[in-house]
Amino acid sequence: MKIIAFTLLLAASLLSAAEEGFTPLFNGKDFTGWKKVNGNGEFKVDGDCIVGFGENVKKNTFLRTEKTYGDFDFRFDMKFDTLEGNSGMMFRALQKPGEDGRVHGYQCEHDNGKGRAWTAGLYDEARRGWLFPDKKDKEACAAFTKQGKEVIKWDDWNSIRILCEGKRIQIWINGEPRVDYTDEAKEFTPEGFFGLQVHSGKACKVRWRNLRVKEL
Repeated sequence: MKIIAFTLLLAASLLSAAEEGFTPLFNGKDFTGWKKVNGNGEFKVDGDCIVGFGENVKKNTFLRTEKTYGDFDFRFDMKFDTLEGNSGMMFRALQKPGEDGRVHGYQCEHDNGKGRAWTAGLYDEARRGWLFPDKKDKEACAAFTKQGKEVIKWDDWNSIRILCEGKRIQIWINGEPRVDYTDEAKEFTPEGFFGLQVHSGKACKVRWRNLRVKEL
């Protein structure tokens, strides 16, 4: 029993050390520090999770942070409750001018695996489209799908890490590297908000937990 207790204590200590310097983005109670923008999708608190959901969603809808972030190490877990829709996690995102300007910018894709497996790919929402993989490179796309089918958990939680340092963007899922992209284009965005997406469409139900960030 003493050996088991020591092992658990050591594991907890290592986890604590790994998480040192991270700040939670969700207080587990309400959406203080967040606001909903754009479409008619919905968000709710369910225990320690944020759930994004909707039926007949007319426009992509986002729950975004009030605060913006530049260089950071951002980590969270996500899972689909049903595989009907599509979603994503915006980061360094922006809004166009106006009372409810269109959200645009970098997005960590959350797809439902129908036809491809590009979750944790890099998309440029309402701007350039796919950045990684490059849709013009059929071989790279096929390899990205193959890896996705091996590492994505369609009916369970997926742990995702997004690391932004200057123009370099890296994304991992369940410990496996998915994206290593350096943005040299004029659209490069050095700072912006995080945003949870309910994608437009017939239905969507996705959830996130353990959202935490370390600013670099």
